[in-house]
Amino acid sequence: MGEKREYALEEPSSEIMKAVREAAPGGKMTCTLARKLAADFGVPPRVIGRACDRQDIKIHSCELGCF
Repeated sequence: MGEKREYALEEPSSEIMKAVREAAPGGKMTCTLARKLAADFGVPPRVIGRACDRQDIKIHSCELGCF
């Protein structure tokens, strides 16, 4: 984690998919947590958003309109 990586078409890696799933056990996560995950993995927030979309995880309390 923390190392900046390039993602073809900004696809979330299996590591990101797992981290998102574990961070949202109830199927929801806050915008703050989603942005923290993006920073931890060194990816744009939209990669975390895509991981959430693919797992039917909803992002709530969005502060910046990123999700």
